[in-house]
Amino acid sequence: MSILLIALVVLGLFLVFGIGIYNSLVTLKNRVDEAWSDIDVQLKRRYDLIPNLINTVKGYATHEKELFERVTAARTAAMSAGSPAEKQDAENMLSGTLKSLFAVSENYPDLKANQNFLELQRELTDTEDKIQASRRFYNGNVRDFNIKIETFPSNIVAGMLNFTKREFFAADEAEKENVKVQF
Repeated sequence: MSILLIALVVLGLFLVFGIGIYNSLVTLKNRVDEAWSDIDVQLKRRYDLIPNLINTVKGYATHEKELFERVTAARTAAMSAGSPAEKQDAENMLSGTLKSLFAVSENYPDLKANQNFLELQRELTDTEDKIQASRRFYNGNVRDFNIKIETFPSNIVAGMLNFTKREFFAADEAEKENVKVQF
């Protein structure tokens, strides 16, 4: 009888331990999903600002049609990207085209003095800062989730319940290159 009782107690402990690991995995998974949603919210804000920015710049830089088309195409690609990897590539492409748009604005002194343009530029800069903060928050949650999935004994429970690693939101290779300064 005592062997049966000990076996039930041990089984109960394993069950409670397994439930605890499962609950922590679900919590971490939900945090990763929430962090991804935070990125989406900031990206939506960015997408909403871009058409206003383009229209403002168009009034001053009418012969920059190709650039406007590239920015619009990059925005469309970013909005339709699905997975984190696709979203990351599309967002990096959009960031590059926006940098080109701001570089073009340097050639138009009247545009740089336009209050609407300056406000849109400030809003976009603020949004970019929020996107970066959201990416860091997401990557921190992905790190915690991936560590939980890969460490013993939670890796056993994670494997049995099909929890899989998530991808980090990484910088584009071009953004990692050294800045070339010329005088």
